[in-house]
Amino acid sequence: MALQLLDYPLTSQNNRVGDQGGLKSELNRATFPNREDRSAQIEQAYRQIFFHAMKCDRDVNLESQFRDGSITARDFIRGLLLSRRFQEGYVSCSTNYRLVDQVVGRVLGREVHGQSERISWSILIADKGFSSFVDAVLDSSEYLDSFGYDDVPSQRSRVIPGASTGVMPIYQQFPRYGSDWRDQLWDQKLQARIEIETLVPAYIKTPEWAKKAWLGLAAIGAFELIRVLLIVAAEMYSTR
Repeated sequence: MALQLLDYPLTSQNNRVGDQGGLKSELNRATFPNREDRSAQIEQAYRQIFFHAMKCDRDVNLESQFRDGSITARDFIRGLLLSRRFQEGYVSCSTNYRLVDQVVGRVLGREVHGQSERISWSILIADKGFSSFVDAVLDSSEYLDSFGYDDVPSQRSRVIPGASTGVMPIYQQFPRYGSDWRDQLWDQKLQARIEIETLVPAYIKTPEWAKKAWLGLAAIGAFELIRVLLIVAAEMYSTR
């Protein structure tokens, strides 16, 4: 039986500060009135989800569907979250808790409401998978009320009076992977190196007799070089 999404209390960093982030829906519609201007929305979506995207990371087919009006901005965001780029760059190297922080921050434009929300969404990921989690976030009333079907998500940062900057951008708060994944990769590389060294074929290793012969020849060559230098030096002094 599928588990229900747990309820979690809403939290606020400071209830006296206003929402200063992002464009409002009416302004967005005025800024992007037709499909020719959707290229700006595409770039904004890549920045919001990936922070930046190389040419090889872009989904040309998804962009074409959005420019033609076949899909909405919400569907475009869904495609980016379920893309191979996001799967390999974020999902595969993050825990469920970290995935919740990443997706909520990028899609809903805010930090999670404490550990209770992390646990609630993490249970959904473990029970139904990451794609169901993405669908639940994009279908939530919070997302639809904030961005609707046609607006690209943006960070709803909060500016505290007297502070020069607002909330740190989500891509700075949560890099692509954490220290635990970095340490795991380092351990895997060390282990792989040890295994390679132990599995070196016998024919690649230098035989002991060859090492001894090489050392003997090196010693003889050094002795002969010193002898020649001494002879040359003696001849130079004898000619004076």
